[in-house]
Amino acid sequence: MKKLSDNELEIMMAIWKAKEPVKSAFVSENMKAKGWAQTTITTFLSRLVEKGFLKCDTKGRTNTYTPIIAEHEYLKLRNKNYIERFYDSSVKNMVAELYHHQLISDEDLEELRQFIKDIDKWG
Repeated sequence: MKKLSDNELEIMMAIWKAKEPVKSAFVSENMKAKGWAQTTITTFLSRLVEKGFLKCDTKGRTNTYTPIIAEHEYLKLRNKNYIERFYDSSVKNMVAELYHHQLISDEDLEELRQFIKDIDKWG
């Protein structure tokens, strides 16, 4: 699976949240704050189709875009690659680094402890 640029990811996040096929006007409305021209949005949508993230159905002059890759599938791969690349495939190393740089609090750690206890109950 190919990696998404930040802008492509932002577009995909909007499409995934829609939970239904969308037209380019939907994407334009959701990206309004970016100030992109319609041609820019069309280019991004075309790239996402080429990369295999979207399917495009054309009826007349209207294109409808449907996600091919589910959000959870992309995020799973992205998170796995991130942990492998930066933390030697160790979640413990990642949490330790976050804690060391005060990016995770004692309360966050307590939530993680509780989460692990809950997982143990499910398993």
